[in-house]
Amino acid sequence: MALLELQDVHTYYGAIHALRGISISVEDGEIVTLIGSNGAGKSTTLRTISGLLRPREGSISLDGKRIDQLRPHQIVELGICQSPEGRRVFARMTVHENLEMGAFSRRDGVAAIAADADRVYGLFPRLKERVGQKAGTLSGGEQQMLAIGRALMSAPRILLLDEPSMGLAPILVEQIFDIIKTINKQGTTVLLVEQNALMALAIANRGYILQTGEIVLTQDAASLRQNEAVRKAYLGED
Repeated sequence: MALLELQDVHTYYGAIHALRGISISVEDGEIVTLIGSNGAGKSTTLRTISGLLRPREGSISLDGKRIDQLRPHQIVELGICQSPEGRRVFARMTVHENLEMGAFSRRDGVAAIAADADRVYGLFPRLKERVGQKAGTLSGGEQQMLAIGRALMSAPRILLLDEPSMGLAPILVEQIFDIIKTINKQGTTVLLVEQNALMALAIANRGYILQTGEIVLTQDAASLRQNEAVRKAYLGED
């Protein structure tokens, strides 16, 4: 049984049919990536899993139990948390206050939350240097680190990452992807949406290709990297 499973999920924005019967599974301990062009439905998939959008048809299950009718905060409490596209940090709050907000749903005590804050500062030493700084004054790369760190503060079983490399310099992109690998090695399953398909497939176990709300191909990451059609369409290779 997969840790996370979507079966024949259809999601709409009003009359717009955004997801057209997608089925995705994520096993415990994996990094799985969703790849596709703008408008393919990648972010919509994450928003549907998170409960920000509710599927009109199909099911979403965590450990075999349906979650698609739950509210977003309930889904977070069950162990799924998202670092959103565009970072969306609380600009007027400090770095540490943002991390505390990430732990709002936890009931396991101050000591456990403090230990996870220390873990985040260990992953992102730059955040520790700016612990009392307002989030809105951080650089784009620092805000991305904070967004990921804030999501980790919920102690998720599955971390949903939406475009973590967007707008970052190449050297920061490499750092972010190294940290994603470290987070996964520390025991957190990752579902990754990423425009940089080459980097995503370099760290993922498996991938799904989305086109206009439908999954058109799924393979292990190594096979997708070698697939000629994928290379031409998404990896920028002739």
